[in-house]
Amino acid sequence: MALLNIFNKQKKETLDAGLNKTKESVFSKISRAVAGKSKVDEQVLDNLEEVLITSDVGVETTLRIIERIEKRVERDKYLNTNELNTILKEEIISLLAENDFDNVTNFSDNLTTKPYVIMVVGVNGVGKTTTIGKLAAQYVKSGKKVYLGAADTFRAAAVDQLVIWGERSGTTVIKQKMGSDPASVAYDTVSSAKANNADVIIIDTAGRLHTKVNLMNELTKIKNVMKKVIPDAPHEVLLILDGSTGQNAFEQAKQFTKATEVTSLVITKLDGTAKGGVVIGISDSFQIPVKYIGLGEGIDHLQIFDRKEFVESLFG
Repeated sequence: MALLNIFNKQKKETLDAGLNKTKESVFSKISRAVAGKSKVDEQVLDNLEEVLITSDVGVETTLRIIERIEKRVERDKYLNTNELNTILKEEIISLLAENDFDNVTNFSDNLTTKPYVIMVVGVNGVGKTTTIGKLAAQYVKSGKKVYLGAADTFRAAAVDQLVIWGERSGTTVIKQKMGSDPASVAYDTVSSAKANNADVIIIDTAGRLHTKVNLMNELTKIKNVMKKVIPDAPHEVLLILDGSTGQNAFEQAKQFTKATEVTSLVITKLDGTAKGGVVIGISDSFQIPVKYIGLGEGIDHLQIFDRKEFVESLFG
């Protein structure tokens, strides 16, 4: 029990440190928004709307949050500005609750079948390969046998990086020569993993196609060849987005959700940026749950996303 408390304390400290820049930015803006005001009125709400939009929460999500607070102001008649932070936290937590992974406390909690196949998508530079490596390491830590498929065959760096992560985490990496058919790599990976009784298969895919029409064809082809070996594969399509790019991450999410059925999200690089609000906006706008967040380079800096902890850390 003491060990669990230490782990939770470390996790919270990493989260607080990772979101510090966003928190400082949001807090200073909220302070200005309520300056000289004792109660939440129309002007305070207008100012708050601007705070949320400039904190990369996104226009649609901001309007939803403001609407919820307006209803409370209407209902309670008088709300003082000291309560605004608490109200804001409650409304954002309840907004994220509509779109959440319940009771996921361990990386292996949602492995519903064996082997469990995860297809990872996202543009180059968002931390895709690194996230795969960290995820694989967490699965290995919990006693799972993991296979990685280097299906981003257009970039030598992606394959090399995956091999290094494989060695570091004790996972098997299946690769082919540069420029090989990505679907062929995916087929080899799931065939080999199934034959060797693996628990988890993670397939890396090319990230340079996000603005091209053939992205859909490429991802569909990869899915189809995997189904020949494991009929219900992939069990999860994980989209990696770079939180530090703010609104650009929205655009990437739009492209990929059009191209394939995305089931969960990872928002990376939240440490060192003031754009952490993007997590709230993307999850709400696309109605896709955020599963993990990246808060640094370390292997343990990939965290399971907990909406309450996140919002508490951001507005606490």
